[in-house]
Amino acid sequence: MSKKNAFYAQSGGVTAVINASACGVIEAAREYREQIGQIYAGQNGILGALREELIDVGEETVEAISALRHTPSGAFGSCRYKLKSLEENRAEYQRLIEVFKAHDIGYFFYNGGGDSADTCLKVSQLSKKMGYPIQAIHIPKTVDNDLPLTDNCPGFGSVAKYIAVSTKEAALDVASMCATSTKVFILEVMGRHAGWIAAASALAQQQQGDAPHIILLPEVAFDKARFLQKVQQTVTLHGYCVIVASEGAQYADGSFLADAGGVDAFGHKQLGGVAPTLAAMVKGELGLKYHWALADYLQRAARHIASATDVAQAYAVGYAAVEAAVAGKNAIMTTIVRGPAEQYTWSVGEAPLSQVANVEKNMPAEYISEDGFGISQAGRDYLAPLIQGEDYPPYKNGIPHYVSLKRQLVEKKLESEF
Repeated sequence: MSKKNAFYAQSGGVTAVINASACGVIEAAREYREQIGQIYAGQNGILGALREELIDVGEETVEAISALRHTPSGAFGSCRYKLKSLEENRAEYQRLIEVFKAHDIGYFFYNGGGDSADTCLKVSQLSKKMGYPIQAIHIPKTVDNDLPLTDNCPGFGSVAKYIAVSTKEAALDVASMCATSTKVFILEVMGRHAGWIAAASALAQQQQGDAPHIILLPEVAFDKARFLQKVQQTVTLHGYCVIVASEGAQYADGSFLADAGGVDAFGHKQLGGVAPTLAAMVKGELGLKYHWALADYLQRAARHIASATDVAQAYAVGYAAVEAAVAGKNAIMTTIVRGPAEQYTWSVGEAPLSQVANVEKNMPAEYISEDGFGISQAGRDYLAPLIQGEDYPPYKNGIPHYVSLKRQLVEKKLESEF
């Protein structure tokens, strides 16, 4: 039986450690040369497969691939492109299979969140029906930490660390000037339906009264009166108030505080900025001086302050995906499994894609404080290990030194274009 080639693609919003997963996949595939032939990567994610724009990973040096471990963003290019359902557009999936068949690809490694898990599952299912079986393995990646059946998601730990550190540093700034200047500081973070990132800001607290004083989570219905009362009480008590808000903070009826109208490429509502919305409430109702900030892309691109735990886990799930594939496994996602002991340990497991696709994991109620404005001890115990350790990239002239790949495309074999 001849060995098959492998295809790897990155999907959705990138992270500080998604390239560490790519590194794990490629280094493992190079070690399993008896089972895996050429290694290709999609230029700009799944679009690279649809357009038959395949990067020849074999042209990249060992040193360049190794450097992916400390390089943020998506080295091969990612995209927000949601394949339609098989019923709506079977042609897209058939095109994928045609491209894979043309390039003798038998292993499909898809690195992304919930939407890519669904795509990965459908490719596996349809490939069998078309008579060209493909082993499809999903590699978890999302800063939102909302994939099910994995203790946590690679990418989240580093964002959590960045937000906790940024909250602490910004709070010190506000505290030092609050007597004559800003009274309220609002930091808006990612998290459309799940509040994991905002919750991680609580790790900045070392003693009672420390910032953040208010955390707004999508899992807790926003009450304007309670919120403003808490702000005023905090300013009266401490002289200032630091708020960390999920972009998806919402009212009891499910409407977002900052719904900008329209949707993104995945069909998700486009949010217009919860921080300025909250700032307007604070100014209009309480008359307090404020500042607000959007962590935005900074939070997910901050490789310079990545969690060492996160980097190790991202690499491990990528490496394990290849091991699973060569062992004959299919339609699974590699996962992080937390050890049972009080001292934090972890290992790599797996979960069936049929139970992962299109399932979103929110923060459990037991992780949220009784007043809804913070996290509980259980939440702290869950989050704290994920930000542990430093894994600084190499520096050159005072700036992190990241790798740029050649990204040389292989020759197309199909006459048709997507």
